Amino acid sequence: MAKGTLSKLNIAIIHPDLGIGGAERLIVDAAVELASHGHKVHIFTAHHDKNRCFEETIAGTFPVTVYGSFLPWHIFYRLHALCAYLRCLFVALCVLFMWPSFDVILVDQVSVVIPILKLKRSTKVVFYCHFPDLLLAQHSTFLRRVYRKPIDYIEEITSGMADLILVNSNFTASTFANTFTYLNAKGIRPATLYPAVNVDQFSEPRSFKMNFLSINRFERKKNIELAISAFSMLHSPKGVLKNQDVNASLVIAGGFDERLKENVEYLEELKNLAEKEGVSNQIRFITSCSTAERNALLSECLCVLYTPKDEHFGIVPLEAMAAYKPVIACNSGGPVESIKNGVTGFLCNPTPQDFSLAMTRFIEDPKGAERMGKEARKHVIDSFSTKTFGQHLNRYIVDIHRGKED
Repeated sequence: MAKGTLSKLNIAIIHPDLGIGGAERLIVDAAVELASHGHKVHIFTAHHDKNRCFEETIAGTFPVTVYGSFLPWHIFYRLHALCAYLRCLFVALCVLFMWPSFDVILVDQVSVVIPILKLKRSTKVVFYCHFPDLLLAQHSTFLRRVYRKPIDYIEEITSGMADLILVNSNFTASTFANTFTYLNAKGIRPATLYPAVNVDQFSEPRSFKMNFLSINRFERKKNIELAISAFSMLHSPKGVLKNQDVNASLVIAGGFDERLKENVEYLEELKNLAEKEGVSNQIRFITSCSTAERNALLSECLCVLYTPKDEHFGIVPLEAMAAYKPVIACNSGGPVESIKNGVTGFLCNPTPQDFSLAMTRFIEDPKGAERMGKEARKHVIDSFSTKTFGQHLNRYIVDIHRGKED
């Protein structure tokens, strides 16, 4: 292919579980945007539940093929990482032997498949690293450390075999360098490609209720108990709701998979905490809401609470701001790059006191929340739209392919 020729490529995307979450949202956006640039896109995964997925995956814009759904997710609720590796390896082997060569294969989350995919020398592999998995896994006991040692080593070595590494924020890029010191010493540096949000799906709300909204997977690392504790402080003797006639509530919604023990246990823990704090009647839990239900919740809330600490990026703040809502988030990780403190929301210490104080400001000045929401919408359009994301991703994909041929 001559230089300057517009590339229309055959692109495969391999993702472990095409469910509902931030990583899945990014993969779906990548597929949609690459298809809009004229590329032929095909997603391969080990699991795709058509009753629990993003609508775009069943709309027909691109095919989704499932391999290995029969493989276990865990062995007696243990060895999750090993099982994830086995499922993704099975998917990669199926792609390798059952399909003709792809020009570019985009892989995320599980890097172990990269050396298999590179057996076809005509294919370039792009790895999107949401966050180093070894930092997400527990190394708390001797047996866990022994179990994780080869997995962590394989993650670093195979990540470095990709033709291009992308990460979701500058925070993740610095974490990648500090974690994978061998790759960093070899001069392997990831490029930052921010996730995006489709702003067109959100219209300006005409009214809102005096409620707060938390959207996250029901996982302990999402720190959702912070939202409950902060909300309960509003009802404390010194809280703003003891001094005002305000009927505020908290909605906690997010991805929930009954196959995952942690999801089930954590939801029960959160309900127990709400009961203990005496605010269970003011809190509503919603599991695995659809996109339409999520958008409706965003439209009617006062603001969004985003509670993970040191989150690698976080798609929820973008969705909230695109829906004209300010965000209260922890002053660390990706939200520092996506939220303009005091303009599109507040960045706080991850304590109930600080979150409660920021919530109080919105209760006492709902018009201020509305003004911030409009600034938030403009901010997302300018910096984090799917169009911008698609243009940057397309450039990376085309350039890495041309590097193969030029």
